[in-house]
Amino acid sequence: MNMTRKDFLKTAGACALGAVGTAAGAEAPAAGTETGRAKVYFSPVIDSDHLNKLYDLIKDNLSGKIAIKLHTGERHGPNILPREMVKSLQARIPESTIVETNTLYHGDRYTTEDHLKTLEINGWTFCPVDIMDAEGTVNLPVKGGKHFKEVSMGGHIVNYDSMLVLTHFKGHAMGGFGGSMKNIAIGCADGRIGKQQVHAVSDVNLPWDQWPGKEMLMETMAESAKAVCDYFGQKIVFINVLRRMSVDCDCAGTSAAEPTIPDIGILASTDILAIDQASVDLVYGRPAAEKHDLVERIESRRGLHQLTAMKALGMGHDQYDLITVP
Repeated sequence: MNMTRKDFLKTAGACALGAVGTAAGAEAPAAGTETGRAKVYFSPVIDSDHLNKLYDLIKDNLSGKIAIKLHTGERHGPNILPREMVKSLQARIPESTIVETNTLYHGDRYTTEDHLKTLEINGWTFCPVDIMDAEGTVNLPVKGGKHFKEVSMGGHIVNYDSMLVLTHFKGHAMGGFGGSMKNIAIGCADGRIGKQQVHAVSDVNLPWDQWPGKEMLMETMAESAKAVCDYFGQKIVFINVLRRMSVDCDCAGTSAAEPTIPDIGILASTDILAIDQASVDLVYGRPAAEKHDLVERIESRRGLHQLTAMKALGMGHDQYDLITVP
């Protein structure tokens, strides 16, 4: 039996059964404390000018060939980042390439051939797009990991000197939310080996209730993301766009639920934990009626453990200064 995208999304729902979250009106708990604070830049305006402006504040360490890790989405996905915004930013970054990997589930991005067609349909034709696992894989070490010593990534990742993680922040059927960490943890892992490692399942055709989920998935994602961060060192930066935040990931395509929380803005940082913590904090700061659905999705999947897991691995700071950029 081959697992389709529809089956994969069913799996995600099954993994959440039995989860008990805190009240949706509660404040998002911090992941911990640490000496030092990160800088997170914020604009409440979501447009090309402000995206470019925030990028300029975090780009100093990037050099050489730059990978732009973007979730390019399933065909006709209604919530993916606007192409014109991404095009404007990419045009300002010399030697930059959008990078992706194939999917674990059978769908329109499972094979490189179908993935390339999907990229064309979704309008990602204005610059090179590198499907990093099209020609093989590479193992990146996980320093200090509890679950992994290494994770299998798309082999082309080693062709890049720097990475910009450009993320559509939203909900996620298995992770609770998808921020910068999820973007590289799942998005850089290759479709056949790495993604199966991160989902911690020996056989993708196992019954749904035999798939690990909740806290373990958050920890394996964090370890995969750490492998990517360690590989690039100081040459990786992060932008989260809090726009059209469905409870579903862009892997849900046209079946994604309509967002019920208003757009919030754009965040940028050199600290992966700080930017995801700040994104969650901004969601939790919305009125109860607006945030209810997304918070329920985060808490029912134990999504806040993403932050705790990153903290435990020393991936950044949970304390930050939010700096508004006009």
